[in-house]
Amino acid sequence: MDFFNATADPTMLSHYLQPSLSPSSSPGLSVSHQVGISILTIALVVGFPGNLFVVWSVLCRVRRRSVTCLLVFNLALADVLVLLTAPLFLRFLTAGVQGWEFGTATCKIVHYLCAVNMYTSIYLITLMSADRWLATSRPFVAQRLRTKRALLSIILAFWVLAFILALPMPFYRSNLQLFRHKNITSFFCIPHHWGSVDHQVFQYLVETFMGFLLPFSLIAGCYASVFRRLRTAMFKRRGRGSFLILAILAAFALFWLPYHIVNILQVIGLLTDTEWAIDAAKVARPNVTAFAFLSSSVNPVLYVFAGSSHIRNAGLGFMAKMFEGTYSDAQSRSTRTSRSSVPDDTSIFRKITQKMSVRGGGVGGGGESVAGGEEDTRKTAELKNLMTVAE
Repeated sequence: MDFFNATADPTMLSHYLQPSLSPSSSPGLSVSHQVGISILTIALVVGFPGNLFVVWSVLCRVRRRSVTCLLVFNLALADVLVLLTAPLFLRFLTAGVQGWEFGTATCKIVHYLCAVNMYTSIYLITLMSADRWLATSRPFVAQRLRTKRALLSIILAFWVLAFILALPMPFYRSNLQLFRHKNITSFFCIPHHWGSVDHQVFQYLVETFMGFLLPFSLIAGCYASVFRRLRTAMFKRRGRGSFLILAILAAFALFWLPYHIVNILQVIGLLTDTEWAIDAAKVARPNVTAFAFLSSSVNPVLYVFAGSSHIRNAGLGFMAKMFEGTYSDAQSRSTRTSRSSVPDDTSIFRKITQKMSVRGGGVGGGGESVAGGEEDTRKTAELKNLMTVAE
């Protein structure tokens, strides 16, 4: 995430900060700075307390933590982590010619944490989607794999993967002296690729492919399979868990897509030596990066809308009620299925039972009836999983 990529060239830096530097003009911030400051302020004010509330709700109020609940908890942790860097960026944008005042190490660390958040968020959403696909397409495999120990191991692996994929960010980030005005020496925390087109193309392509295109392709495949299975089973309803995951996914795509479009635009400009594309990407990057910060603040708002039916009765515990409503472990799944079956589903199970009775009573068909019984048992289990996901 490049907050000041537009100033990698010292001549562009002088133009970018002209309102603050020109003796003939009144001191002030550029429009780009003002937009960035407004977006970051909203993200910090809304997102930081909101995500802390999610963390508190899961740790202190939720008794039965579903797969979705644990993934949302880790997503909130990642958002809290990145929002802690927002005050530094706000100071940077309001500092004018003073530039980056926090040193080289902090420059690298805060941008590294932003990249970690990007990868962690999208891969947790991918895991949510894969969990839905597994529950509908491979019910027996889901029962064996969807344990707390397996889930925590996978989440830990995704965190490690995010920290590894984010390594190019601090590598291509430096706190350079780019401007001197009167007695002020200005350092700016900016991208530094040693003038190499290959390094720039590598960084931006890796970010866009590994942080957007690849996970979104996996998510699209998972949900296409889930919706096809639900339609085949004649279930028309989607549950709170599916709706919540889709809302989180849509929010991530909305706020991160402009950033990755700028990445692609800059790569095209670098590879084709198109100056207007490079300049447009550099000018747009600070604001689309600030816009991406809203992705870390919008999720708590989505949780409020998703759990609005519980607010009047549960008060501050509404989020716990909502997450417990998405509880989908094997024991809870069977209980909920037995309590909330609908007439269409009952008729389906009745037909299967009748078929099993016919096969079991057939003459000379012992081996075939056993095989048929196993097949019907498998279909029954699949239907139960489909019912749970459809709710």
